[in-house]
Amino acid sequence: MRRRDLFKLGTMGLAGRALTGFARGGQARSLQITASAADYTLRIAPVTVELDPSRILSTIGYNGTCPGPLLRMREGTPVTVEVINDTDTPELVHWHGMLIPPEVDGTAEEGSPFVPPRGRQRFNLVPRPAGVRWYHTHAMAMDDLHRGTFTGQFGFVYVESASYSGDYDQEHFLALRDWEPFFTSAMEDEDDDTHNDPVFEKPLNVSTDPNGLEVGSMTYSINDKSLGSGEPIRVREGQKILFHLLNASAIENRRVALAGHKMRVIALDGNAVSTPQDVDSLFLGAGERADVVVEMTNPGIWIFGATERVVRESGLGTVVEYAGQHKQPQWIPSPHRSWDYTIFGSDTAEGRPSAQIIEMVFEKIPSGARKFNSWLINGKPYPHEREFVLERGRRYRLVMRNRTDDAHPMHLHRHVWELVEINGKKTAGIIKDTVVVPYYGRVAVEFTADQPGLSLFHCHLQQHMDYGFKALFRYA
Repeated sequence: MRRRDLFKLGTMGLAGRALTGFARGGQARSLQITASAADYTLRIAPVTVELDPSRILSTIGYNGTCPGPLLRMREGTPVTVEVINDTDTPELVHWHGMLIPPEVDGTAEEGSPFVPPRGRQRFNLVPRPAGVRWYHTHAMAMDDLHRGTFTGQFGFVYVESASYSGDYDQEHFLALRDWEPFFTSAMEDEDDDTHNDPVFEKPLNVSTDPNGLEVGSMTYSINDKSLGSGEPIRVREGQKILFHLLNASAIENRRVALAGHKMRVIALDGNAVSTPQDVDSLFLGAGERADVVVEMTNPGIWIFGATERVVRESGLGTVVEYAGQHKQPQWIPSPHRSWDYTIFGSDTAEGRPSAQIIEMVFEKIPSGARKFNSWLINGKPYPHEREFVLERGRRYRLVMRNRTDDAHPMHLHRHVWELVEINGKKTAGIIKDTVVVPYYGRVAVEFTADQPGLSLFHCHLQQHMDYGFKALFRYA
């Protein structure tokens, strides 16, 4: 699969730079935009989400929908985005995976301006790199589960390459989502398969102190509909379907599968992989994306959803229906295999320049923030004042050592990195902006310091970030 084949305009053109939203079953629909000098307008305001006829939620979203409108942009073509905040609290819109200056990245730690309550801000940015990116609030939530990424403030950005083509018959954008969060000390994630990985970083003496409260959920959806509600994704035998998947959770990593089918992974975090592979299921950390192609060769009515039964039956799924079929939706458990990023890479790293090593040790302090856990990087919480200082143009190897009993989706703003090692297994050619560091595991990534200014590094689980699990990278 060539890189250019990943980027397909499909049936939705760029004419008039229309915003695009989501219809039931992941289908896209156009929205009418009032006259404005801005290319795109995002309005932050209360919205309702009808997961099914018996459950309607109230949250904060963009342009009256959750997910917010799909924004299609052209790589390298400057755009203006106007953000209108119709709420009573200051807000931020972060452009996850974009290589843009800190003042428009949408992060308070980097110095981006807040959109004031009942106010507006206009931002100019040049979208790049091409591929699936996304936007979401970057407000802190702390102990308020009605703030930050616990709300419905998220949406896809699709950055088209200068040339695009593809032989896909349909294209769908699917966001995995949890709702109605609550604090708990009793939730266990049965789908965290990183517990089966080597534990290179497990301390000799593990703390036995009781954990603080974490955030849980028992309400899920794909886009704005829970499994069994809304329209199915309708396909025909022989079609090729391109699915853009996003884990938009603020709480958990997730594994999903399309029953009765394999998925061919062609891109991770919007970046084409070196070695496309067929997989039975897909593991996505919070904030991660994957592009998969599915050949529709098994007629029936199938469930596309979480492999963890209780999560799937609580709503995280959608129905894929072949034409002419009239059965009940079926679920067939997929073979369980530990998720391995390296199958999508290559064995060689020829030509890779030498890199300066930055070591990071992750630790958890149980109940370190009273009711909640606190998180340390190299023995300290945020802000790590001038601890991580980069020299422009230099290549760095970031070695992340996870000495906690959680799997952490780690994200570095305003840069992309290459995965080079995970739990001792070397790889090359896998370009990402978010990576899950396994339970008591170790991950090494390399990146070039080519985006001057402050850059935030953090765990993409909202509560972990809020209670210390972040650091600022600075340029000398």
